[in-house]
Amino acid sequence: MEPRSISFAEFQSSHFLIGIGLALCFTQVLSTTNETDKLSLLAFKAGITEDPLGVLSSWNDSVGFCQWRGVMCGNRHPRVTALDLNSQKLSGTVSPCIGNLSFLRELQLWNNSFDHEIPQQITRLSRLRILELDHNSLVGEIPENMTAFSNLAILVLEYNQLIGKIPTQFGSLSNLQILSLYSNNLIGSMPSSIGNLSSLERLYLSRNNLDGSIPPALGHLLKLQYFYVSANRLSGSIPTGVLNLSSLTSFDIAVNQIRGSLPADISLTLPNLQFFSIATNLFEGQVPPSISNCTKLEVLQLSTNKLSGKMPSLENLHELQQFTNFENQLGYGKPEDLNFVCSLTNATKLERLSIGDNSFGGVLPKCVANLSFTLTGFVVDGNLLYGEIPRQIENLVNLEVLSLSSNKFSGVLPSNLGNLQYLSGLQLSDNNLGGTIPSSLGNLTKLTALELGGNNFQNQIPSELFNCPFLNLIDLSSNNLSGTIPPKIMGISSLTILLDLSHNRLTGVLPMEVGILRFLTLLDISENMLGGEIPNNIGDCVALLSLRMGGNSFHGSIPQSMRSLRGIEELDLSRNNFSGEIPLFLEAFRSLKVLNLSYNNFKGMLPHGGVFENATIISVIGNAKLCGGSPKFQLPKCVSSSSKSREVHVVRLSAFVICGLLGSALVLAILYISWWKRRVQEPVSNSVAVLCPNVSYGTLLKATNGFSSTNLVGVGSFGSVYKGVLEDNRTIIAVKVLHLVGRGALKSFIVECEVLKSIRHRNLLKILTVCSGVDYQGNDFKAIVYDFMDNGSLEQWLHQKATPSHGNGPPKKVNFIQRINIAIDVASALDYLHHQCHIPIIHCDIKPSNILLDAQMVAHVGDFGLAKFLLGSSLDTIANQMSSVGLRGTIGYAPPDAWQNMQWDARSQEKATSTVMVSSY
Repeated sequence: MEPRSISFAEFQSSHFLIGIGLALCFTQVLSTTNETDKLSLLAFKAGITEDPLGVLSSWNDSVGFCQWRGVMCGNRHPRVTALDLNSQKLSGTVSPCIGNLSFLRELQLWNNSFDHEIPQQITRLSRLRILELDHNSLVGEIPENMTAFSNLAILVLEYNQLIGKIPTQFGSLSNLQILSLYSNNLIGSMPSSIGNLSSLERLYLSRNNLDGSIPPALGHLLKLQYFYVSANRLSGSIPTGVLNLSSLTSFDIAVNQIRGSLPADISLTLPNLQFFSIATNLFEGQVPPSISNCTKLEVLQLSTNKLSGKMPSLENLHELQQFTNFENQLGYGKPEDLNFVCSLTNATKLERLSIGDNSFGGVLPKCVANLSFTLTGFVVDGNLLYGEIPRQIENLVNLEVLSLSSNKFSGVLPSNLGNLQYLSGLQLSDNNLGGTIPSSLGNLTKLTALELGGNNFQNQIPSELFNCPFLNLIDLSSNNLSGTIPPKIMGISSLTILLDLSHNRLTGVLPMEVGILRFLTLLDISENMLGGEIPNNIGDCVALLSLRMGGNSFHGSIPQSMRSLRGIEELDLSRNNFSGEIPLFLEAFRSLKVLNLSYNNFKGMLPHGGVFENATIISVIGNAKLCGGSPKFQLPKCVSSSSKSREVHVVRLSAFVICGLLGSALVLAILYISWWKRRVQEPVSNSVAVLCPNVSYGTLLKATNGFSSTNLVGVGSFGSVYKGVLEDNRTIIAVKVLHLVGRGALKSFIVECEVLKSIRHRNLLKILTVCSGVDYQGNDFKAIVYDFMDNGSLEQWLHQKATPSHGNGPPKKVNFIQRINIAIDVASALDYLHHQCHIPIIHCDIKPSNILLDAQMVAHVGDFGLAKFLLGSSLDTIANQMSSVGLRGTIGYAPPDAWQNMQWDARSQEKATSTVMVSSY
């Protein structure tokens, strides 16, 4: 259809009429006609900027204005009596011309997007009975000249952005039945003139910024049924007259600062109450027993006050649907405190029962199972309840929220909770619950939050939780859970809020499936026994705000993929075995508030730009190889490799010069003392020590606290040594774990086992047992278990830099007599190996770090990973042995001929030992 063309004359005529209409809007029209109504409507239309539904498309000359959509006229005269354009998505302003619709009785523009101010001209509408402008974006103050609204019965301006005070002229609206100013930005006090509205039935003033007290004049509103003034800043007390308004059915003063106590005769003064809320105020005293006689009550909200004492029976509240009474001081911590709960079994429509954060004591009564089957929320957290969770709770088949947190519940978690098919929130944290987390929780397919932290749950995390597809929060922290993290748990893609597995005894690695948690904001796996490297796909968790991995045994470097976590605010990798350099991309993490990299093995220069300029949010303490960075970190300056090489060369040259002067005489003295001691020493017992039976990987894992870095004693070429305690007999042991990925490590393990199983001497390190198998990831695992040497190695006594700090005590020192005894012990051990064994054994790596000292400072030679048997004098045999484990010995201690000729014999060993002895003086 082609658009109709209009002549210039028609164009001029139409705009002339609109112009007249607009002019009339701002002048008092003494004599109005139906043409005035038409012009006023067109002026109203001109103020509309958006009409997506085309509601005003019919407002043209094709039909009379009384047939325009939303316009209603009187039967006797063609004058506009009602304008109803609610919920039409209109935008624009309310034209002042609306005030010229002098016959208008109803103006309903609610649920649109009108903005700007309410025009003052609207007060001309003396016949108006209904004015509903709610749910718009109107601003400014409420027009003050309201005296003309003598016939107004309904005034609804709620859900706008009105400011200023409530006009006192409202008191002249004697026919007003409903006044709603709900959810605006009104200030000041409630005018006492409202008490003159003798016809008022509903008063809604909630969610403003009103202050002062409730006017006593409101006690004159004898027809008032709904009184809502919640979420303001009201203070004082409730006037007695208001509490005597027997017509009241709904009374809401929540979220204010009102004081006082509940009247003892509340059922007599307010007999028709259906909704009663005083929540979040400053009420004190007891809940009056007469409240049970308010038999029409459907909602009773007493929460967040200072109510105390015994909670009375509510046996007569048969219509009660919601009872919230949390955050008070009710109860005495006694068994009878929850007797009133049994009285609620009469409330057959009860949907929500919330009595948390009080002082209720005793056990959870079994009558809970007899509460209404309509109950959807049961909250008793933060009390003093104890005993077991009754199995009968499964009778509450429509339960959606069950919160028993922060009590003293014990026993096991009933497996039949898995039958509550509508449960979305299960909150049982901070109790004394134990046993295994039942796998039946996987049946709760609507579960969104699972909070079991702070209990004593044991064994593994049930992988059946993967069957809960809507979980967005899991808290299993601070329990005794063990085993590995089920990969399926990391595969719950709905997790968005929290996954907290911290403070347990979990082992293994962080599963690769962690990359599925793309929308997770907080991941906490700290304080466990986890190891391995950080999976590369953790960079897929782009929504992470907090990542806590501290207190584990993770190793490797920080993966480059983590550069994608640019919004992270907290990153804690402390107390692990991470190594390598701290990546520069962390400088660009501008959202970081906490970065904890302390107590790892990071090395190299600390980044100094970006977030590293703020030392208050970053911790790198306990990384001995870090240097540089901001002076605030107090790290040593970085030294170039050439300068460091020259410094080491000078130190070594000086040491050799000094040692050379004493070497010859001291070696002769030691050999003489060794010969003398051999003559007088008692024969060594040939009895074989009883070895422990072979131990499993799991036993050693527990003994060393998951091979924790805090148990790490030292690291060598082929393995790491951990201190441990056997669980069965509490024996303190040293566990040498072989680095099987290193070249020669496996052969070192075989050689050491072959040597130590055939020798016994008081100055040789005693082997207790070995472990040869696989770890929990299926990797080869080999370890040797020795007696633990309380005083560490000779290296630690001679070079204090290599000695871990032990409090603030004095540094370790070994006196001259002790050094002589150590030398004798070592010489005695070597004499045994070279001359008293059935097949002579050459250690090949005598150095201070391989000389261990027990509690009595007796020396024991250890680390036989490079040792060899002297099987005759065949050079071929010796050469074959050498090639099996590579070049033997440590530079600085092995004699030159052993390296040049690639062979060791007793004489080479004695030269090496002389070097060690010289270095100890």
